[in-house]
Amino acid sequence: MPVFQYEAMNAQGQEVRSEIEAASQEEAVAKIRALGHFPTQIRTTARRAKPTTAVRKKSKTLTFGRISSKQLTQFTRQLSTLQDAGLPILRSLRILDGQTKPGILRNALQDIIEDVEAGSTLSEAMEKHPKAFDRLYVHTVRAGEAGGVLDQILRKLAEFMEKAARLKRRIIGAIIYPSVVIGVTVIILAGIMWGIVPKFVDIFDQFKIDLPSPTKILIAVSNALRLYWYLVPGIPISFWVVLRLVKASKGGRYAMDWLKMNIPIVGSIVNRTAVARFTRTLGTLIASGVPILEALNITRDTVGNEVVAKALSHVHDSIREGESIAGPLRQSGVVDPIVVNMVDVGEETGELDAMLIKVADTYEEEVDQAVANLVSAMEPLMIVFLGVTIGGIVISLFMPLVAMIKNIR
Repeated sequence: MPVFQYEAMNAQGQEVRSEIEAASQEEAVAKIRALGHFPTQIRTTARRAKPTTAVRKKSKTLTFGRISSKQLTQFTRQLSTLQDAGLPILRSLRILDGQTKPGILRNALQDIIEDVEAGSTLSEAMEKHPKAFDRLYVHTVRAGEAGGVLDQILRKLAEFMEKAARLKRRIIGAIIYPSVVIGVTVIILAGIMWGIVPKFVDIFDQFKIDLPSPTKILIAVSNALRLYWYLVPGIPISFWVVLRLVKASKGGRYAMDWLKMNIPIVGSIVNRTAVARFTRTLGTLIASGVPILEALNITRDTVGNEVVAKALSHVHDSIREGESIAGPLRQSGVVDPIVVNMVDVGEETGELDAMLIKVADTYEEEVDQAVANLVSAMEPLMIVFLGVTIGGIVISLFMPLVAMIKNIR
């Protein structure tokens, strides 16, 4: 009996490739339709039929860690473009699989292609790979599948990820400059204390000079640094370990986040960053068609701030009891009154998602400006601090030498 290779679409609109035995092409079409598939191409082959859908097996790369946000954003944008062009989801995934470099994402794509070929939806296949696709990503894709607007949802998701990455880059870029200045300062001070101060001490001992108090303090610090040198890397490492232990518990994370949000100047930036993140996440999910209670749960788990997460939990419980979002959000005290008012207006007009995204845009701009102002203010302060510190060391070392020269005269 002849064997026919065929390509077809299943009930979910996904591409299926397999083989089937039939006496004629008409019988092959009938058998394919009986399986719930809609054939798009049929050709005769001399090979025996396979009992199941063909599955491509590819070697996978040994990987560690998580996928980078840049790579995931690029994948989302490309998948959105392919879906917008009308390509079947399975073909789109195969195209992206061929373009993706070996790594976590490509390994996940190969498994996703196999699951989709077997009849799973895209969101169900992605849910099995939390290292590549988090809960926010999976639920957004699921909402797009349910509404038949996967291309639009993927585009919104890509825009959300791009803006979140842009905000993160701004904050990291602002931290780099002071970090470099502090690192250079520490290296310079360590070099002075370790190599230069002991040479001056030998000179002072030879001439038996009566040292002033600033010089004695400087020598004591130099001796302590040389004697307990291991404390220089040990203190920051210990501090980092303590922070990790504190953040291991929910109460510790809440205390740390509350402290960061109440630090003068910096606290305002932290607070606005958290509000921008939660409003953009919640707005994107609601715009994608995710139910409000589920959207609040996802936002709470992905906001990255326990203080805001606790407030969102209260909002979730209040909505479940029939209340609005604005009321419990106002009682939490986490957000400014203008945010509550915009959320209230959004609920009344039925444009809550648009209002939340506007809040996120506004707060991200304010965070960007606040970070720029903070960096501009820190530059002269750091230069002054470095100058005063180095100048104080130089004066402390040369005060005994000046006194010695006067005595010799």
